[in-house]
Amino acid sequence: MTFSILARDPDTGAIGGAAATGSLCVGGWVLRGDLRSGMSASQGAAPSTFWGEEVLQHMRDGSTASDAVSVVTSADPGRAFRQLAAMGLSGEAASFTGEKNEDEKGSLAFNGGITSGNMLGNGNVLGAMADAFTGSGQDFESRLLGALKTAQAAGSDFRGLLSAALLVLHPDRPPLSLRIDHHADDPIGGLEALHRKATTGDYADWVRQVPVSSDRNRVLD
Repeated sequence: MTFSILARDPDTGAIGGAAATGSLCVGGWVLRGDLRSGMSASQGAAPSTFWGEEVLQHMRDGSTASDAVSVVTSADPGRAFRQLAAMGLSGEAASFTGEKNEDEKGSLAFNGGITSGNMLGNGNVLGAMADAFTGSGQDFESRLLGALKTAQAAGSDFRGLLSAALLVLHPDRPPLSLRIDHHADDPIGGLEALHRKATTGDYADWVRQVPVSSDRNRVLD
């Protein structure tokens, strides 16, 4: 039902993810993140939000992404209908795809991240996403958004798209959690427009005074 990307930005210490799907509310279902452990994307025919949260907890407690994914997925009798990707703070990634998810499906790890999907239009989508992210010279958030656009052009969710989301965590900036929960025409375009509004103008000026991980007491005059 979904394609997603998890990645890190070694230049800034940011971690993030982006996702789109042919169903509703992809951000609430799929993306989770924690600056103490990494990012996760829990998706599939019957996604488990518990998977996304628990894999982060295991990594926070010291497990590798691979070990964390194995522990979380092996204990669930419904795992055949689910898919999980996890990425640690150094960019190492691991994944699981249950066999009951519809083709095309799978994950592709790359240097500093991972792409995942199911119900994909063809087998080129995951590689196209990874190439778009690693080959771009834009800022981190724009690279994540660009990966979604490339995935859509390369084959997308074979049903089309209804929702899209972006989650970015940065030690020196407030969390950026943007969601287009339903857009019948162009959810990725809607997400790009929301991103522009959230990162420019009065809203962006106000955000600069909000406490952040590196300064929990921040207040600007």
